[in-house]
Amino acid sequence: MKKVLITGAAGFLGSHLCDKFLSEGFKVIGMDNLLTGSLENIEHLVSEKNFEFQHYDVTKFVHVPGELDYIMHFASPASPIDYLKMPIQTLKVGSLGTLNCLGLAKDKGARMLIASTSEVYGDPLVHPQTEEYWGNVNPVGPRGVYDEAKRFMEAITMAYHTFHGVDTRIVRIFNTYGPRMRVDDGRALPTFFAQAMKGEDITVFGDGSQTRSFCYVSDLIDGIYRLLLSDYAQPVNIGNPVEITINQLAEEIIAMTGSNSKVINVELPQDDPKIRQPDITKAKSILGWEPKVSRAEGMAITYEYFKTKIN
Repeated sequence: MKKVLITGAAGFLGSHLCDKFLSEGFKVIGMDNLLTGSLENIEHLVSEKNFEFQHYDVTKFVHVPGELDYIMHFASPASPIDYLKMPIQTLKVGSLGTLNCLGLAKDKGARMLIASTSEVYGDPLVHPQTEEYWGNVNPVGPRGVYDEAKRFMEAITMAYHTFHGVDTRIVRIFNTYGPRMRVDDGRALPTFFAQAMKGEDITVFGDGSQTRSFCYVSDLIDGIYRLLLSDYAQPVNIGNPVEITINQLAEEIIAMTGSNSKVINVELPQDDPKIRQPDITKAKSILGWEPKVSRAEGMAITYEYFKTKIN
């Protein structure tokens, strides 16, 4: 039985990865310091004989006894509200955490996949964003702690790949949504749902013309799994290329919830990306992957989940 270590296992994406690997017949070790993750996301796995949870901080030395086949490094604050509140921890998990996991991968001869993000492109000057684009990032701005942590992750991962021969994969994740998202994580989609369901004003940053591309979580997890098992070591975008404005998102959520909420505009945060759309040509050609779940379908499932979380 193959064994995989998943860091950030109690988070939104990490918990779905645990489900995926268990369903594929793996032994799963989930690791999380619960800084932003929640045990509620993995409580359904406690009785699984092939699942083990370790409450641990990967910025410290990481050791897993016995053989290890794969490492999925997904530990990190991932929303602006979190990484702006915890800038040092964000930088540490992207740097020290990645270094520790790469050292473990080298020692065990394990294949390692890191969770990078579309934020490496910053506020892009190229549209849609291809993997060859180097980005437009402000390293000393408030978002720099997250953007540069992910850029460092990619750099040190590729260094271990080329210098030490570690078998590595890099996924660049675009906006993802679905069950187990935190309602209070500050991102537009859960925030709009919470505001609409409570009958509050919908707060849209700027004039709402900025765009995002939303991928349903099951599609993303499938793409990540395919990348892990592929032979491709360069970064790959995984996301849904269907682009909408934030105003459109707000209108869809108001209509879906039947809310009387009104949209109000607030100041756009510094360095907030104006456009975001993945070019998924590589994912299609190398992995045979493209998203299957429509936004209407995914949003309906997500709405049902939020009904259980929002009064």
